Amino acid sequence: MMRQIFAFETKEEYVKYQGIIERLTRKLKEYEHILKSRFRLKEPPKGIVWTSEELATTVFSDVPIPAFTNENIIYFSPELSGWRNLFIRQLEGVKNPKIEKFYEEMSEKQLLAILGHELTHHSDLFVDEFGDDREDGIWFEEGMCEYLSRKFILSEDDFNQITNVESEMYAMFKSKYGAHSLDDFGSASYQGSLTSIMFDYWRSFLAVKYLVEEKADNNIEHIFNEYHTWHNQGRNEPLIKYFGLETLFD
Repeated sequence: MMRQIFAFETKEEYVKYQGIIERLTRKLKEYEHILKSRFRLKEPPKGIVWTSEELATTVFSDVPIPAFTNENIIYFSPELSGWRNLFIRQLEGVKNPKIEKFYEEMSEKQLLAILGHELTHHSDLFVDEFGDDREDGIWFEEGMCEYLSRKFILSEDDFNQITNVESEMYAMFKSKYGAHSLDDFGSASYQGSLTSIMFDYWRSFLAVKYLVEEKADNNIEHIFNEYHTWHNQGRNEPLIKYFGLETLFD
């Protein structure tokens, strides 16, 4: 059972977010059950630290995204308004009313999918360990965490909407941030701007979605089996090449 730990600077902050924390905690258990029954979640993290966006990105981490996990703890901000503003900042001032409206109306369910992403990292189906440099094939784990959490938490309509939004943002920023291979997505990627970081998340999600739905006819287990084969054979070539995705983002 995951412990609930509260790291707010005032009691008023905790009271303000108590309701959404309780709802997210309750709904996350449903997704946790799916991960345990289908995707080899054997040892969930020991707890979730609920905290503010500011503390998450300046005290607990220096990455500008207030959701992350390590071997034992998920750190997460339940500030829905903060998440809405963060995702709008991805546009870097580019005006796009449709995308702005999508994020301005971001729901608790979409916030739950982000929390679910962090929990998915604890599945034993991923071969890298927490604390590894994670410079080789990180896109697969990040993309699969996005895909599974969205697929099993969001409605089909919401899933399709976020796919369309991130596909459009990928196209918008491809010329600015798309010069490197997806296989270069690694720990060093987090030293860039918010949008440059998220750009690789968009690509990772879209790549995994393509693998599962187009190449494997929606057979998620088959894609995991191929991923394990690549790893067990010694990672002799980049994972994107192994999966035949070199031209996916051309």
